[in-house]
Amino acid sequence: MSDAELVVRSTRVITPEGTRAAAVAVTGGKITAVLPYDAHVPSGARFEDFGDDVLLPGLVDTHVHVNDPGRTHWEGFWTATRAAAAGGITTLIDMPLNSLPPTTTVGNLRTKQEVAATKAHMDVGFWGGALPDNVKDLRPLHDAGVFGFKAFLSPSGVDEFPHLDQDQLALSLAEIAGFDGLLIVHAEDPHHLEAAPQHGGPKYADFLASRPRDAEDTAIAGLIAQAKRLNARVHVLHLSSSDALPLIAAAKAEGVRITVETCPHYLTLTAEEVPDGASEFKCCPPIRESANQDLLWQALADGTIDCVVTDHSPSTADLKTDDFATAWGGISGLQLSLAAVWTEARKRGHDLTDVVRWMSSRTAQLAGLDQKGAIEAGRDADFAVLAPDETFTVDPAALQHRNRVTAYAGKTLSGVVKSTWLRGERIVLDGEFTEPKGRLLTRTP
Repeated sequence: MSDAELVVRSTRVITPEGTRAAAVAVTGGKITAVLPYDAHVPSGARFEDFGDDVLLPGLVDTHVHVNDPGRTHWEGFWTATRAAAAGGITTLIDMPLNSLPPTTTVGNLRTKQEVAATKAHMDVGFWGGALPDNVKDLRPLHDAGVFGFKAFLSPSGVDEFPHLDQDQLALSLAEIAGFDGLLIVHAEDPHHLEAAPQHGGPKYADFLASRPRDAEDTAIAGLIAQAKRLNARVHVLHLSSSDALPLIAAAKAEGVRITVETCPHYLTLTAEEVPDGASEFKCCPPIRESANQDLLWQALADGTIDCVVTDHSPSTADLKTDDFATAWGGISGLQLSLAAVWTEARKRGHDLTDVVRWMSSRTAQLAGLDQKGAIEAGRDADFAVLAPDETFTVDPAALQHRNRVTAYAGKTLSGVVKSTWLRGERIVLDGEFTEPKGRLLTRTP
């Protein structure tokens, strides 16, 4: 440790081996050693003692809609990355849609990267998109460094990103499997959605009936069959339906290369509490009943669900009308995701090592980000410092994302992020930000 540039210390450091008192040495933005708590600090090193606050690896959120460029009035790299950093997230992977252009060609990827380069407060990577007409673009996008490809199996909500039918899914997945890429899938079956009652209006119960569980279950069953046939890598986005869990568990046991995520809003909010007309709670697939939520938590505990990501999908406030049929579907959660999940997790007997596994190490593993997701030698010195027992009440005015609509308004949450660090540099302290220090990430070949 004699050449350490920075040493940070806490009585509670979450490492891959568990939580312990430790000192962490950093040089050149990388963790060089995790040492005993009372290790000698070299005279030339900066030193930070966090006391009993918990030192976590920075969270990795692999499901974020930044919308920049093109719909920057909805969100943008400056505001989204500030919100993420305020919540202890140090890496995000941007979804290919809701920006104009979408990330479906190498040229469009370059446009996105140019916009992000000077605005990112933390590290940013990019998913590509799989559309009916861009199979030829998938390999070039992979070679250009996207982390995988997103596809919808039902309408996406924006015209420039059409969904794949089953034949188109097979073509895209075969192409992606040919270079062992990853397809990440919004899995709702359009035929089940079309057959569901579509009443519209302000009643949440009507909206919930319009997005039935069997739409998810059928789409996931079809995806599993395709992945099995092609030995392809697939990932189920934002799982909401607990009815799909036995299918997923059986596929994993059979060796199908499938991973699954869920989101804080499915784990912490319930259909029973959504007021009529409150479309800040609208997302697709929807927030379901409390009994469904209990089964999602069980699946997280047993590993059927791999990870937790925000699916941060903001819009302008005027698009959040009181008609659930026409309101924009998306929940803004970057800044609050850690606190929301921790608040509920601790009630259910989980500890912060579980939260770190779901929101940092496994998300980093999903994206192949070997330098992220853990406090151990060789990784980037990305940290969040958390006071886990402190509480706060969510005030929309205190949020950093551009349009301060939130489903968590007025809720009291546990876990206050005191500071966030990126490659050994503090980027947030008590709500104050440095200038952007983020880098653009590409998939490691």
